[in-house]
Parts: sequence; structure tokens; C-alpha cells
Amino acid sequence: MSSESSRQPLPFEPAKNRKKQGKKSSPSPKTKTVEEQKSSNVNQPKNISNQKQRQQLKGENSIPEVVSQRMISRMVLFSGTPLIFSLLTFVISYFIITNDILILPNQAVLLVSMSFFGLSVIGLSYGLFSASWDEDRKGSLLGWQELKINFQRMKEARKEAKSKS
Repeated sequence: MSSESSRQPLPFEPAKNRKKQGKKSSPSPKTKTVEEQKSSNVNQPKNISNQKQRQQLKGENSIPEVVSQRMISRMVLFSGTPLIFSLLTFVISYFIITNDILILPNQAVLLVSMSFFGLSVIGLSYGLFSASWDEDRKGSLLGWQELKINFQRMKEARKEAKSKS
């Protein structure tokens, strides 16, 4: 883990030694005239196709598109699968009960379904933390190594935020 302290920060990680900038006073949108609002809208780009330009417009603390898509796909996989099983629990138990295959207690159906719902909620967090947060590295299939690294990053960020307040 000593190599972890000498790693390069990710583009969307906050800088540790960044000084706070003072707030700039700007007129509120209510006080702008109609001409000023129109001229400010004209200066904004309509369609930017270059990914780096879009990222600069979003800000340097935003999550890159590649990383967010990776997180979403993992969250869908690790959360969606148990969610489908939790819903199928009701369908399968209905089929079993109506065809007199087995006598299922209501509590058993409820517990099995709630267990799958719980796994679905845990899958959301696991999908988020198991994705590689580095743009250039895709990561492993299950993401166990990425989970350890990303969880360590979150703990460090939490300690830093706690020490500031």
C-alpha cells in the first residue's frame, strides 16, 4: 500500500493543498437585462464533440464519461440480477402454490424476496466501488482489487474531510 501514497491523483479527485478562492460577486440573474441574457446565451457553445472540451466545461472535479459508464454497467449487473431474482420469487412461488406442487409459507416467500432485494442494494455499492476509477485502466471482471483501492481512497478522503472540519 506504500505505492498507493505515491500514486497520481485522478482528474476528479479534489486537490489536497488547494487554496480556497474567494467568492466573486456577480449580479444575480434577476438584475440582468434581456439583452445581456441573450448575449450570454449566444456565447455558449451549442454542440461540442471533443471529449476534452466537454470535460473542461464540466469542471475538473467531475467524473469522466468512461468511468461513469463503467460504474453504471457494473451497478446494473450487480444490482439488477438480484432485483430480477427478487421479482421472480413472487412469480415462481405463485406457480408452485397454484399448481399444488409444494406448500410454501408466506414468510418464506417474503424472506427470500427481501434477501434478494437486500443483495440488490448491496450490489449498487459494490458496482460503484468495484469499477476502476482510472480512465485508462478497465479493471478486472469481478473488480475485487479495484474495490480495495477505491475503498481505501474513500477512507482517506473521509479522514481528510474530517480533519478539515
